Amino acid sequence: MTTRSVFITGAAAGIGRATALQFAREGFHVGIYDVDSRGLEELSQQILAAGGSVRAGLLDVTNVDQWRSALEEFYNDTDSLDVLINNAGILSSGKFAEIPLMRQKLIVDVNVNGVINGSHTAYHYLRDTPGSVVVNLCSASAIYGQADLATYGATKAAVKSLTEALDIEWSRHGIRVIAVWPLFVKTAMTEDMDAASIRHLGIHLTPEDVAGEIFKAATHRPKIPKVHYDIGFGTKVFSIVTKLSPNMVTRAFNRYYLSS
Repeated sequence: MTTRSVFITGAAAGIGRATALQFAREGFHVGIYDVDSRGLEELSQQILAAGGSVRAGLLDVTNVDQWRSALEEFYNDTDSLDVLINNAGILSSGKFAEIPLMRQKLIVDVNVNGVINGSHTAYHYLRDTPGSVVVNLCSASAIYGQADLATYGATKAAVKSLTEALDIEWSRHGIRVIAVWPLFVKTAMTEDMDAASIRHLGIHLTPEDVAGEIFKAATHRPKIPKVHYDIGFGTKVFSIVTKLSPNMVTRAFNRYYLSS
């Protein structure tokens, strides 16, 4: 049997790390890529000690040349790219006008351009791998714009739109493109966040919760095509309420409950 492969960005910690371990346990050859060399080394050793197969490499997702080198090297291991997981992301919370503009531009560069760079560069590898899947990490913050998370939510809304478009374009090549939508997750990224939505909704998901759902979404093709996967009870409720409520009600809820 051909070994299936998964390439994960932002893999050194949090959701990326948990996802790498999940796929490794399921027998995948795992590519773990990040800018954190120490985290990658620790994760690589953990996967190897458990009998897994792994390739680790440094990757700044805003650098196209690094994407090209990393993907070529990884693809040559198994002559396949079964799953690409665009997980790398950063955020800053707080009032929009108080967050430095350069920081906001970096959030866009990593969260949006990183996904564009990876998807575009990986296309021919995905096309040449039957049944391949792209998993983009979205966020419940993109369901409706969140105060104190304005730019972050905007980047995830862009990822939502890109996912939908590529799912249509690439379906002719047998490539699935999906987005997973967790609410807030207990990771280092959310430890210092200062947003009213977190204070009201709390943080109930673990990286392992999200990793399990990513694995199921990536490896189980539904009979009825599905693009968006809500993760966690809170996300499901928030999504349904937003879809069913008039826009003025949704705005009022976000303004008076999630922004104070």
